[in-house]
Amino acid sequence: MTTKSKLKREDLKIDGPIKWCTGCGGYPILSAIQKALPEVGVEQENIVFVSGIGCSSRFPYYINTYGFHGLHGRAMPVATGIKAARPELSVWVATGDGDSMAIGGNHFIHTIRRNIDINCIIFNNKIYGLTKGQYSPTTPIGMKTKTSPDGTIEKAFEAGELTMGAQGTFFARVIDSEPKGMTEVFINAGKHKGTSIIEVFQNCLIFNDATHDIITAKNVREDRIIYLKHGKPMIFGKEKNKGLVLDGMEIKAVTIGKDGYTIDDILVHDEKTKNPNIHYILARMHYPELPVAVGVIRAVKQATYDEMLQEQVDNAMKTTKIKNTKDLLHSGKVFDIK
Repeated sequence: MTTKSKLKREDLKIDGPIKWCTGCGGYPILSAIQKALPEVGVEQENIVFVSGIGCSSRFPYYINTYGFHGLHGRAMPVATGIKAARPELSVWVATGDGDSMAIGGNHFIHTIRRNIDINCIIFNNKIYGLTKGQYSPTTPIGMKTKTSPDGTIEKAFEAGELTMGAQGTFFARVIDSEPKGMTEVFINAGKHKGTSIIEVFQNCLIFNDATHDIITAKNVREDRIIYLKHGKPMIFGKEKNKGLVLDGMEIKAVTIGKDGYTIDDILVHDEKTKNPNIHYILARMHYPELPVAVGVIRAVKQATYDEMLQEQVDNAMKTTKIKNTKDLLHSGKVFDIK
């Protein structure tokens, strides 16, 4: 008997070229996943990446695991089928904001509702990149694109809002320029039992360059982003002197030491609370009214679809009178032809 060596980042790299544009946010996402998977503790041959259509959906070709390149918007049902048939596998979906929330929107919310144990990484660059710059479901209202030359008049979807509305058990948000934070969140997602949704603020430098810079640029991010940690006060700012408090049914930002607010007044992040109300508000926060929440926003325990399905299959196998094909063919009303 031989002992398998621990999975390493190098094991997940491919020899061939990676055909994303130079400077694409996909590269740091790929690197973070390659760092995270060895820490999740799954063997290489038990990892599967599934995708639909889009720049993000090239992902299965760029990582040395099993993969399935599906149809546009159909990654979630393919991943669901894989996990239902082979529950021991670690199943990941690489998708974009268009692939997941436009043509794949119906599959997206129902996968979350079922809470099947898969992990979905959304490359959110707020544009259709592969098809050269059309507005997507996350494009901000008023933005001019090739399909909205006078500005889009559609309200944008929020991945976190959809996740909460579909009774999601795990939602996190990360930034492609922060590899350490991405790696940490990917590890947490991989270990979570249930549907994990990870929204990555990803840059498309060709068709929507710097779309996230208003909050992610190095000179402003500390004041415009709040990095959430379970069990820690929700504080932010360059001086770490700002925080979030509950004001009636709303969250507001305050300065610690002013207007009577102390550190004891600041909300403490609880990602594990079953009640989704605070998580919902955190997922919907926008600058300039409030800082944008980054990190694990929600991570609660709940029975998974694949676990409950396997229980039903096991029970049926124990209780059924039909044990094989012969039993099936001779069950019910049968007759002989002579």
